[in-house]
Amino acid sequence: MGRETIDVARAAGREVVGVVDDGPSPADLDRLARLGVAYLGDLDGWLSSGSTAPWVVAVGDPALRRRLAARLAAGAAPAPALVHPEATLGSDVLVGDGSIVCAGVRVSTHVRLGRHDHLLAGAVVGHDVVVGDHVSINPGAVVSGTVHVGADTMIGAGSIVLQQLTVGARSVVAAGACVVRDVTDDVVVRGVPAR
Repeated sequence: MGRETIDVARAAGREVVGVVDDGPSPADLDRLARLGVAYLGDLDGWLSSGSTAPWVVAVGDPALRRRLAARLAAGAAPAPALVHPEATLGSDVLVGDGSIVCAGVRVSTHVRLGRHDHLLAGAVVGHDVVVGDHVSINPGAVVSGTVHVGADTMIGAGSIVLQQLTVGARSVVAAGACVVRDVTDDVVVRGVPAR
């Protein structure tokens, strides 16, 4: 997610100062170098540096993203929303701080995206949807109109959530699933129909 986020930030006209990572692999460091992006060290070091640079958390796991965002929010600059210019957002769409909206995403009208959400390439969000904080809507997923998605939830690649449903907090909709009824908190659903 980190390198995708670099692309979104640059396309949105943001300068990328660098990347903070507690354990980058040699391959990750090589890829950053090829992108011309500095490795700034681990999170503790960056926080103790007193940096006032804006930041986003480019970590796919919603629960980990929530914990990292809380640590960063305690002492750093605000987290901007990053929206790729090739994403389509309808009228009256609110994108929460720290959220990342990738190229090819389609968001309809009257949508509320929470803080630190990730909407990845090809995701579609219908009208009047409310998405909680720290949610991942993965590539090709479709969230139909008037759906409520709880915080810290993962909507898997290629999955479909039908209209007027609720997907509970901290739940996972597996890749390719079709959700036809409400999903409670703290569960994993998969299949067609999703169970």
